[in-house]
Amino acid sequence: MRRIVTLMTVGTLFLSGDASWARRDSFTVEQKTQMERIDKVLVDVLALSDKGPVDAGPLVEVVARRLKEFNYTPVTDPAQPHDVELKIKCEQRKTWEGSTTMGSDADLPDSPSRVWKGPACQLAYALNGKKMAWRKEVRTEFDDSQAAAILAKAGDPTTYAMAKLKTRLEDYDFPALITAEWGQETRLFRLYDDPKTPVMRKVKLVSLFGELFSVKAIPRLLAGLNGTNRDIAKASALALGNIGQKDTIPTLIKTMTTGAPELRPSAAKALGIVGALHGDFTIVDPLLATLATDDVAVKTEVAWALGKLPDMRAYEPLFTLQKSLYRIHENDADPSLVKLKEAVNWSIKQIDTWEHVQ
Repeated sequence: MRRIVTLMTVGTLFLSGDASWARRDSFTVEQKTQMERIDKVLVDVLALSDKGPVDAGPLVEVVARRLKEFNYTPVTDPAQPHDVELKIKCEQRKTWEGSTTMGSDADLPDSPSRVWKGPACQLAYALNGKKMAWRKEVRTEFDDSQAAAILAKAGDPTTYAMAKLKTRLEDYDFPALITAEWGQETRLFRLYDDPKTPVMRKVKLVSLFGELFSVKAIPRLLAGLNGTNRDIAKASALALGNIGQKDTIPTLIKTMTTGAPELRPSAAKALGIVGALHGDFTIVDPLLATLATDDVAVKTEVAWALGKLPDMRAYEPLFTLQKSLYRIHENDADPSLVKLKEAVNWSIKQIDTWEHVQ
């Protein structure tokens, strides 16, 4: 019993890496209730050139229109009733305001950058007048707007920079991210279920279902896993792993062992997470059987999964595999084998560790 409880704790750590989820867990019940009821969003956009404020109208229009994609009601007059304030500052030369207090956000590509000094829009929101920890940032592909405008023969560098930032706000799916932050699953589901929603946006929504640990999303994820689009199917497998419902284990085993080749690595990864969360050692035998595959990507995810739920039955097969990888080094010509060796070494260490604490 002690071992299973400990392993369940380990599994939970594997699942709790998403910063949005961690933030929601730290909110008060009142704040969560408020966010789940947000409808009217005050759009506050500040546009700054090197010489001072410029017209933010085009940026406001983009932000308001994009919020409507999720059926929010955008408000531009602070005197009008609103539930939350979305604050966006777009600058020709960004000034550092500081990142979120959630350290894991610093690793995300859309996190505020300490070093970037070029054109950027910083996104945040305020609830009851209090600026919350959620922070995002979009940047242009160039850091010198004057040089970029000259190269593009675009004329005024401020106009050029703001136009490029407007394009970034058109492309960046901040409405989906902030909807997940507020825990409004229904709005996410509505867009996902819309047949007009592009496939790659659905893939992003699926990943958000997993980050929200959305049990209500499971029927959609199971349908996606068995659907015809491989990108949605792979994302659905990973999301099922993050959500961590024990009754999805048989489906994940089936996908790992007999599913389409491109789905099997994702299913193996998800299986390791769910099995570790529940201390379910019934996954070990299917994992060991799959370890014999010639598919290096599948073998690698199976090796990681076996380390997440350490069991002595896996030691000998992993040790044998480790010996076969003895000559593989970090700079090996085949990076997939380097990753496999890393997974095997880590999992063997996990088994050794857990056996010594019994």
